[in-house]
Amino acid sequence: MSTTDPLRLTVDETGPGVVRELTGDQLAGLLGVPGLVRLSPVGGGRWRLAGNQKAGLIRLRTPSGAAIQLRLRPKLPVRNLLFLLSYSAADPWLRETVDTAEADDLPPALADLLARVTRRTLDAGVLHGYRTVEEELPLIRGRIRTADQLRRVGLPLPVAVRYDDHTPDIAENRILLAALHRAARLPELPVRTGLALRHLAHRLDGVHLPPPGAPLPHWTQNRLNSRYAPALRIAELLLSDRSVDPDGQLPTTADGFVLAMPAVFERFLTLALTDALARHGVRCAAQERHHRLDQAGHVRLRPDLVLYRAGRTVSVVDAKYAARHAPAPPTEHLYQLLGYCTALGLPHGHLVYAATSRDGPTEHVVRRAGISVTAHALDLDRPPPELLGAVSELAGLIANARDTGGLPSPAEADVPPGATEQ
Repeated sequence: MSTTDPLRLTVDETGPGVVRELTGDQLAGLLGVPGLVRLSPVGGGRWRLAGNQKAGLIRLRTPSGAAIQLRLRPKLPVRNLLFLLSYSAADPWLRETVDTAEADDLPPALADLLARVTRRTLDAGVLHGYRTVEEELPLIRGRIRTADQLRRVGLPLPVAVRYDDHTPDIAENRILLAALHRAARLPELPVRTGLALRHLAHRLDGVHLPPPGAPLPHWTQNRLNSRYAPALRIAELLLSDRSVDPDGQLPTTADGFVLAMPAVFERFLTLALTDALARHGVRCAAQERHHRLDQAGHVRLRPDLVLYRAGRTVSVVDAKYAARHAPAPPTEHLYQLLGYCTALGLPHGHLVYAATSRDGPTEHVVRRAGISVTAHALDLDRPPPELLGAVSELAGLIANARDTGGLPSPAEADVPPGATEQ
Protein backbone atom coordinates (compact mmCIF):
# COMPACT_ATOMS: atom_id res chain seq x y z
CA MET A 1 0.00 0.00 0.00
CA SER A 2 1.42 3.35 -0.99
CA THR A 3 1.62 6.25 1.43
CA THR A 4 -1.20 7.97 -0.46
CA ASP A 5 -3.63 5.06 -0.08
CA PRO A 6 -6.20 5.54 2.70
CA LEU A 7 -6.22 3.37 5.78
CA ARG A 8 -9.34 1.20 5.35
CA LEU A 9 -11.05 -0.03 8.49
CA THR A 10 -14.26 -2.05 8.83
CA VAL A 11 -15.88 -2.25 12.26
CA ASP A 12 -19.04 -4.20 13.08
CA GLU A 13 -21.66 -2.53 15.26
CA THR A 14 -21.51 -5.48 17.68
CA GLY A 15 -18.83 -7.99 18.55
CA PRO A 16 -15.28 -7.82 19.91
CA GLY A 17 -14.08 -5.40 17.24
CA VAL A 18 -10.82 -5.46 15.31
CA VAL A 19 -7.22 -4.95 16.39
CA ARG A 20 -5.03 -2.73 14.21
CA GLU A 21 -1.70 -1.03 14.54
CA LEU A 22 -2.25 2.74 14.46
CA THR A 23 0.16 5.65 14.32
CA GLY A 24 -0.34 8.66 16.52
CA ASP A 25 -1.50 10.60 13.45
CA GLN A 26 -4.13 7.97 12.57
CA LEU A 27 -5.30 7.79 16.17
CA ALA A 28 -5.75 11.56 16.24
CA GLY A 29 -7.82 11.37 13.06
CA LEU A 30 -10.16 8.76 14.57
CA LEU A 31 -10.50 10.72 17.80
CA GLY A 32 -11.28 13.89 15.81
CA VAL A 33 -14.93 12.79 15.48
CA PRO A 34 -15.74 11.53 18.98
CA GLY A 35 -17.97 8.51 19.44
CA LEU A 36 -17.49 6.85 16.04
CA VAL A 37 -15.84 3.78 17.56
CA ARG A 38 -14.66 2.64 20.98
CA LEU A 39 -10.87 2.61 21.16
CA SER A 40 -8.83 0.68 23.72
CA PRO A 41 -5.05 0.06 23.76
CA VAL A 42 -3.80 -3.50 23.27
CA GLY A 43 -0.09 -2.77 23.45
CA GLY A 44 2.81 -2.34 21.06
CA GLY A 45 1.08 0.48 19.17
CA ARG A 46 -1.97 -1.69 18.53
CA TRP A 47 -5.53 -0.63 19.32
CA ARG A 48 -8.87 -2.42 19.49
CA LEU A 49 -11.65 -0.70 17.54
CA ALA A 50 -15.15 -1.79 18.56
CA GLY A 51 -18.58 -0.65 17.41
CA ASN A 52 -20.37 2.18 19.19
CA GLN A 53 -23.98 1.85 17.96
CA LYS A 54 -23.16 3.64 14.70
CA ALA A 55 -23.58 2.56 11.08
CA GLY A 56 -22.38 4.15 7.86
CA LEU A 57 -19.28 5.15 5.96
CA ILE A 58 -17.01 8.08 6.68
CA ARG A 59 -13.68 9.30 5.32
CA LEU A 60 -11.50 11.24 7.72
CA ARG A 61 -8.39 13.36 7.36
CA THR A 62 -5.69 13.04 9.97
CA PRO A 63 -3.79 16.13 11.20
CA SER A 64 -1.04 15.37 8.65
CA GLY A 65 -3.56 15.10 5.81
CA ALA A 66 -3.59 11.30 5.47
CA ALA A 67 -6.93 9.60 4.75
CA ILE A 68 -8.86 7.04 6.78
CA GLN A 69 -11.89 5.24 5.35
CA LEU A 70 -14.03 3.85 8.16
CA ARG A 71 -16.92 1.51 7.36
CA LEU A 72 -19.33 0.87 10.25
CA ARG A 73 -21.43 -2.22 9.54
CA PRO A 74 -24.87 -2.40 11.19
CA LYS A 75 -25.95 -5.53 13.03
CA LEU A 76 -29.31 -5.42 11.24
CA PRO A 77 -29.76 -6.67 7.67
CA VAL A 78 -29.52 -3.68 5.34
CA ARG A 79 -33.08 -4.14 4.07
CA ASN A 80 -34.45 -4.05 7.64
CA LEU A 81 -32.44 -0.94 8.47
CA LEU A 82 -33.67 0.83 5.34
CA PHE A 83 -37.23 -0.02 6.35
CA LEU A 84 -36.73 1.63 9.75
CA LEU A 85 -35.36 4.72 8.03
CA SER A 86 -38.14 4.84 5.44
CA TYR A 87 -41.00 4.46 7.93
CA SER A 88 -40.89 8.15 8.84
CA ALA A 89 -41.66 9.09 5.22
CA ALA A 90 -45.19 7.65 5.51
CA ASP A 91 -44.95 6.77 1.82
CA PRO A 92 -46.13 3.25 0.84
CA TRP A 93 -44.22 3.48 -2.47
CA LEU A 94 -40.99 4.16 -0.61
CA ARG A 95 -41.53 1.15 1.65
CA GLU A 96 -42.12 -1.06 -1.39
CA THR A 97 -38.93 0.34 -2.94
CA VAL A 98 -37.00 -0.56 0.22
CA ASP A 99 -38.40 -4.08 0.06
CA THR A 100 -36.83 -4.53 -3.38
CA ALA A 101 -33.39 -3.34 -2.26
CA GLU A 102 -30.68 -5.65 -3.56
CA ALA A 103 -27.46 -4.30 -2.03
CA ASP A 104 -26.13 -6.07 1.07
CA ASP A 105 -23.94 -3.12 2.09
CA LEU A 106 -25.42 0.05 3.57
CA PRO A 107 -23.61 2.78 1.56
CA PRO A 108 -24.51 1.50 -1.94
CA ALA A 109 -28.00 0.52 -0.77
CA LEU A 110 -28.70 4.01 0.56
CA ALA A 111 -27.21 5.62 -2.58
CA ASP A 112 -29.41 3.44 -4.79
CA LEU A 113 -32.46 4.31 -2.70
CA LEU A 114 -31.66 8.02 -3.03
CA ALA A 115 -31.34 7.67 -6.81
CA ARG A 116 -34.67 5.88 -7.18
CA VAL A 117 -36.61 8.21 -4.88
CA THR A 118 -35.05 11.35 -6.42
CA ARG A 119 -35.85 10.15 -9.95
CA ARG A 120 -39.49 9.67 -8.95
CA THR A 121 -39.51 13.11 -7.32
CA LEU A 122 -37.98 14.97 -10.27
CA ASP A 123 -40.09 13.15 -12.88
CA ALA A 124 -42.97 15.28 -11.62
CA GLY A 125 -40.89 18.40 -12.29
CA VAL A 126 -38.20 20.38 -10.53
CA LEU A 127 -39.65 22.45 -7.71
CA HIS A 128 -39.34 26.23 -8.10
CA GLY A 129 -39.84 28.92 -5.51
CA TYR A 130 -39.50 32.64 -5.01
CA ARG A 131 -36.25 33.95 -3.57
CA THR A 132 -35.46 37.57 -2.71
CA VAL A 133 -32.43 38.78 -4.66
CA GLU A 134 -30.43 41.97 -4.07
CA GLU A 135 -28.02 42.99 -6.82
CA GLU A 136 -26.89 45.86 -9.02
CA LEU A 137 -28.24 45.93 -12.57
CA PRO A 138 -27.97 48.29 -15.55
CA LEU A 139 -31.77 48.46 -15.57
CA ILE A 140 -34.53 48.64 -13.00
CA ARG A 141 -36.03 45.34 -11.89
CA GLY A 142 -38.29 45.03 -8.89
CA ARG A 143 -37.79 47.83 -6.37
CA ILE A 144 -34.88 50.25 -6.02
CA ARG A 145 -32.96 49.91 -2.76
CA THR A 146 -33.26 53.63 -2.13
CA ALA A 147 -30.80 53.93 0.76
CA ASP A 148 -28.08 52.00 -1.12
CA GLN A 149 -28.70 53.92 -4.32
CA LEU A 150 -28.48 57.34 -2.63
CA ARG A 151 -25.11 56.40 -1.14
CA ARG A 152 -23.67 55.89 -4.61
CA VAL A 153 -21.20 58.47 -5.93
CA GLY A 154 -20.92 59.36 -9.61
CA LEU A 155 -22.99 57.68 -12.34
CA PRO A 156 -26.40 56.37 -11.22
CA LEU A 157 -25.76 53.06 -12.98
CA PRO A 158 -25.83 50.24 -12.14
CA VAL A 159 -29.01 50.48 -10.06
CA ALA A 160 -29.24 48.80 -6.63
CA VAL A 161 -32.46 46.75 -6.78
CA ARG A 162 -34.34 44.08 -4.87
CA TYR A 163 -36.72 41.63 -6.55
CA ASP A 164 -38.31 38.20 -6.11
CA ASP A 165 -36.97 35.62 -8.55
CA HIS A 166 -38.86 32.43 -9.47
CA THR A 167 -35.99 29.98 -9.40
CA PRO A 168 -35.05 26.34 -8.79
CA ASP A 169 -32.22 27.54 -6.53
CA ILE A 170 -34.15 26.90 -3.30
CA ALA A 171 -33.35 25.03 -0.10
CA GLU A 172 -35.03 21.77 -1.14
CA ASN A 173 -33.07 21.49 -4.40
CA ARG A 174 -29.80 22.54 -2.77
CA ILE A 175 -30.11 19.72 -0.22
CA LEU A 176 -30.93 17.20 -2.95
CA LEU A 177 -28.01 18.33 -5.10
CA ALA A 178 -25.57 18.12 -2.19
CA ALA A 179 -26.75 14.59 -1.38
CA LEU A 180 -26.50 13.45 -5.02
CA HIS A 181 -22.91 14.70 -5.20
CA ARG A 182 -22.07 13.06 -1.85
CA ALA A 183 -23.64 9.72 -2.83
CA ALA A 184 -21.84 9.69 -6.20
CA ARG A 185 -18.50 9.87 -4.36
CA LEU A 186 -19.16 6.83 -2.16
CA PRO A 187 -16.75 3.97 -2.87
CA GLU A 188 -17.78 0.65 -4.41
CA LEU A 189 -20.93 2.03 -6.01
CA PRO A 190 -22.42 0.00 -8.86
CA VAL A 191 -21.74 1.75 -12.17
CA ARG A 192 -25.45 2.01 -12.88
CA THR A 193 -26.10 3.79 -9.56
CA GLY A 194 -23.23 6.25 -10.09
CA LEU A 195 -24.46 7.16 -13.58
CA ALA A 196 -28.02 7.65 -12.28
CA LEU A 197 -26.84 9.96 -9.48
CA ARG A 198 -24.81 12.14 -11.86
CA HIS A 199 -27.68 12.30 -14.38
CA LEU A 200 -30.08 13.43 -11.65
CA ALA A 201 -27.62 16.09 -10.50
CA HIS A 202 -27.54 17.50 -14.06
CA ARG A 203 -31.33 17.85 -13.95
CA LEU A 204 -30.96 20.38 -11.13
CA ASP A 205 -29.52 22.99 -13.47
CA GLY A 206 -29.34 26.46 -11.92
CA VAL A 207 -29.11 25.10 -8.35
CA HIS A 208 -26.05 26.01 -6.27
CA LEU A 209 -24.30 23.59 -3.95
CA PRO A 210 -24.18 24.66 -0.29
CA PRO A 211 -20.65 25.82 0.62
CA PRO A 212 -18.46 23.02 2.05
CA GLY A 213 -18.82 22.78 5.82
CA ALA A 214 -21.82 25.13 5.94
CA PRO A 215 -25.05 23.98 7.64
CA LEU A 216 -27.71 22.71 5.28
CA PRO A 217 -30.35 25.26 4.28
CA HIS A 218 -33.54 25.04 6.30
CA TRP A 219 -36.76 23.72 4.81
CA THR A 220 -40.23 23.14 6.21
CA GLN A 221 -42.64 20.62 4.75
CA ASN A 222 -45.79 22.14 3.29
CA ARG A 223 -48.38 21.46 0.61
CA LEU A 224 -46.11 22.65 -2.19
CA ASN A 225 -43.00 20.61 -1.37
CA SER A 226 -44.60 17.50 0.22
CA ARG A 227 -43.64 15.32 -2.77
CA TYR A 228 -39.99 16.16 -2.07
CA ALA A 229 -40.17 14.99 1.56
CA PRO A 230 -39.13 11.30 1.14
CA ALA A 231 -36.12 12.25 -1.02
CA LEU A 232 -35.10 15.01 1.37
CA ARG A 233 -35.24 12.70 4.41
CA ILE A 234 -32.86 10.29 2.70
CA ALA A 235 -30.68 13.16 1.45
CA GLU A 236 -30.22 14.51 4.97
CA LEU A 237 -28.99 11.11 6.16
CA LEU A 238 -26.21 11.20 3.59
CA LEU A 239 -24.92 14.64 4.48
CA SER A 240 -22.20 14.69 7.07
CA ASP A 241 -23.05 18.01 8.70
CA ARG A 242 -26.34 16.49 9.82
CA SER A 243 -25.38 12.86 10.42
CA VAL A 244 -21.99 13.25 12.10
CA ASP A 245 -22.71 16.36 14.14
CA PRO A 246 -26.28 17.78 14.47
CA ASP A 247 -24.92 21.31 14.80
CA GLY A 248 -23.08 21.13 11.48
CA GLN A 249 -19.71 21.85 13.11
CA LEU A 250 -17.34 19.00 12.39
CA PRO A 251 -14.29 18.87 14.66
CA THR A 252 -12.23 17.44 11.82
CA THR A 253 -12.32 17.15 8.04
CA ALA A 254 -14.83 14.38 7.29
CA ASP A 255 -16.90 13.19 4.38
CA GLY A 256 -19.59 10.54 4.49
CA PHE A 257 -22.57 9.64 6.62
CA VAL A 258 -23.07 8.06 10.01
CA LEU A 259 -26.35 6.85 11.50
CA ALA A 260 -26.80 6.85 15.26
CA MET A 261 -28.69 3.58 15.65
CA PRO A 262 -30.38 4.41 19.00
CA ALA A 263 -31.90 7.51 17.36
CA VAL A 264 -33.03 5.44 14.34
CA PHE A 265 -34.77 2.92 16.63
CA GLU A 266 -36.30 5.59 18.84
CA ARG A 267 -37.77 7.47 15.87
CA PHE A 268 -39.20 4.31 14.31
CA LEU A 269 -40.74 3.15 17.60
CA THR A 270 -42.20 6.61 18.24
CA LEU A 271 -43.90 6.79 14.84
CA ALA A 272 -45.03 3.16 14.64
CA LEU A 273 -46.31 3.04 18.24
CA THR A 274 -48.08 6.39 17.83
CA ASP A 275 -49.93 5.02 14.78
CA ALA A 276 -50.82 1.77 16.55
CA LEU A 277 -51.97 3.36 19.82
CA ALA A 278 -54.17 5.85 17.98
CA ARG A 279 -56.40 2.89 17.06
CA HIS A 280 -56.93 2.35 20.81
CA GLY A 281 -57.90 5.97 21.47
CA VAL A 282 -54.51 6.80 23.00
CA ARG A 283 -52.59 9.94 22.05
CA CYS A 284 -48.79 9.95 22.20
CA ALA A 285 -46.60 12.97 22.96
CA ALA A 286 -42.96 12.51 21.96
CA GLN A 287 -40.06 14.13 23.81
CA GLU A 288 -42.42 16.19 25.95
CA ARG A 289 -40.68 18.27 28.63
CA HIS A 290 -41.82 17.95 32.25
CA HIS A 291 -40.66 19.61 35.48
CA ARG A 292 -42.89 17.71 37.88
CA LEU A 293 -40.43 15.51 39.78
CA ASP A 294 -39.48 18.06 42.45
CA GLN A 295 -41.84 20.65 43.92
CA ALA A 296 -39.58 23.54 42.87
CA GLY A 297 -39.70 22.38 39.24
CA HIS A 298 -35.91 22.36 38.85
CA VAL A 299 -35.54 18.74 37.72
CA ARG A 300 -36.21 18.36 34.00
CA LEU A 301 -37.50 15.16 32.46
CA ARG A 302 -38.02 14.33 28.80
CA PRO A 303 -39.58 10.87 28.27
CA ASP A 304 -39.53 9.32 24.82
CA LEU A 305 -43.34 8.90 24.80
CA VAL A 306 -46.04 10.06 27.21
CA LEU A 307 -49.44 8.47 26.59
CA TYR A 308 -52.75 10.29 27.09
CA ARG A 309 -56.36 9.12 27.08
CA ALA A 310 -59.26 11.53 27.61
CA GLY A 311 -56.86 14.26 28.66
CA ARG A 312 -55.02 12.32 31.37
CA THR A 313 -51.66 10.55 31.34
CA VAL A 314 -52.06 6.77 31.25
CA SER A 315 -48.53 5.51 30.68
CA VAL A 316 -44.97 6.34 29.67
CA VAL A 317 -42.68 4.50 27.23
CA ASP A 318 -38.90 4.63 26.90
CA ALA A 319 -36.98 3.14 23.94
CA LYS A 320 -33.71 1.30 24.58
CA TYR A 321 -31.47 0.27 21.68
CA ALA A 322 -29.94 -2.57 23.66
CA ALA A 323 -30.43 -6.24 24.39
CA ARG A 324 -32.94 -6.97 27.11
CA HIS A 325 -31.18 -8.17 30.24
CA ALA A 326 -32.38 -11.18 32.24
CA PRO A 327 -33.81 -11.53 34.75
CA ALA A 328 -34.33 -7.76 35.08
CA PRO A 329 -33.45 -4.53 33.23
CA PRO A 330 -30.33 -2.58 34.27
CA THR A 331 -30.78 -0.59 37.45
CA GLU A 332 -30.32 2.75 35.68
CA HIS A 333 -33.17 1.91 33.28
CA LEU A 334 -35.49 1.11 36.19
CA TYR A 335 -34.45 4.33 37.96
CA GLN A 336 -35.26 6.32 34.83
CA LEU A 337 -38.76 4.84 34.47
CA LEU A 338 -39.35 5.18 38.21
CA GLY A 339 -38.60 8.91 37.91
CA TYR A 340 -40.94 9.31 34.93
CA CYS A 341 -43.80 7.46 36.64
CA THR A 342 -43.34 9.40 39.89
CA ALA A 343 -43.35 12.75 38.11
CA LEU A 344 -46.41 11.88 36.00
CA GLY A 345 -48.40 10.23 38.80
CA LEU A 346 -48.43 6.85 37.07
CA PRO A 347 -48.45 3.36 38.63
CA HIS A 348 -46.62 1.75 35.70
CA GLY A 349 -44.39 2.40 32.69
CA HIS A 350 -42.82 0.49 29.82
CA LEU A 351 -39.29 -0.18 28.55
CA VAL A 352 -39.02 -1.31 24.92
CA TYR A 353 -35.73 -2.96 23.93
CA ALA A 354 -34.44 -3.50 20.39
CA ALA A 355 -33.67 -7.15 21.10
CA THR A 356 -33.52 -10.34 19.07
CA SER A 357 -35.32 -12.18 21.86
CA ARG A 358 -38.97 -12.95 21.23
CA ASP A 359 -39.73 -13.75 24.88
CA GLY A 360 -42.84 -12.20 26.37
CA PRO A 361 -42.83 -9.07 28.53
CA THR A 362 -41.60 -9.19 32.12
CA GLU A 363 -42.98 -7.03 34.93
CA HIS A 364 -40.87 -5.61 37.75
CA VAL A 365 -42.55 -4.03 40.78
CA VAL A 366 -40.46 -1.49 42.67
CA ARG A 367 -40.57 -2.29 46.39
CA ARG A 368 -42.26 0.35 48.60
CA ALA A 369 -43.01 2.59 45.62
CA GLY A 370 -45.81 0.40 44.28
CA ILE A 371 -44.75 1.30 40.71
CA SER A 372 -44.27 -1.45 38.14
CA VAL A 373 -42.07 -1.37 35.04
CA THR A 374 -42.75 -3.78 32.16
CA ALA A 375 -39.86 -4.69 29.86
CA HIS A 376 -40.66 -5.65 26.26
CA ALA A 377 -38.43 -6.98 23.47
CA LEU A 378 -38.99 -5.88 19.86
CA ASP A 379 -37.14 -8.11 17.39
CA LEU A 380 -35.86 -5.86 14.59
CA ASP A 381 -34.62 -8.87 12.59
CA ARG A 382 -38.19 -9.73 11.64
CA PRO A 383 -39.46 -8.94 8.12
CA PRO A 384 -41.24 -5.55 8.05
CA PRO A 385 -44.83 -6.93 8.08
CA GLU A 386 -44.02 -9.10 11.13
CA LEU A 387 -42.27 -6.18 12.84
CA LEU A 388 -45.30 -3.91 12.41
CA GLY A 389 -47.49 -6.74 13.69
CA ALA A 390 -45.29 -6.97 16.80
CA VAL A 391 -45.66 -3.21 17.31
CA SER A 392 -49.46 -3.59 17.08
CA GLU A 393 -49.34 -6.34 19.71
CA LEU A 394 -47.20 -4.13 21.92
CA ALA A 395 -49.68 -1.26 21.52
CA GLY A 396 -52.51 -3.57 22.58
CA LEU A 397 -50.64 -4.66 25.71
CA ILE A 398 -49.86 -1.06 26.67
CA ALA A 399 -53.36 0.25 25.92
CA ASN A 400 -55.09 -2.57 27.84
CA ALA A 401 -52.88 -2.33 30.93
CA ARG A 402 -54.62 -1.26 34.12
CA ASP A 403 -55.59 2.35 33.61
CA THR A 404 -55.85 4.41 36.78
CA GLY A 405 -55.02 7.68 35.03
CA GLY A 406 -52.18 9.95 36.02
CA LEU A 407 -51.90 13.72 36.05
CA PRO A 408 -54.04 15.74 33.64
CA SER A 409 -52.59 16.87 30.34
CA PRO A 410 -51.64 20.51 30.94
CA ALA A 411 -52.20 23.24 28.38
CA GLU A 412 -48.42 23.59 28.48
CA ALA A 413 -46.38 20.48 29.24
CA ASP A 414 -43.75 22.38 31.22
CA VAL A 415 -44.00 23.61 34.75
CA PRO A 416 -41.79 26.73 34.72
CA PRO A 417 -38.57 26.19 36.67
CA GLY A 418 -38.91 27.64 40.15
CA ALA A 419 -42.69 27.23 40.18
CA THR A 420 -44.34 24.91 42.67
CA GLU A 421 -46.66 22.23 41.29
CA GLN A 422 -50.03 22.51 43.08
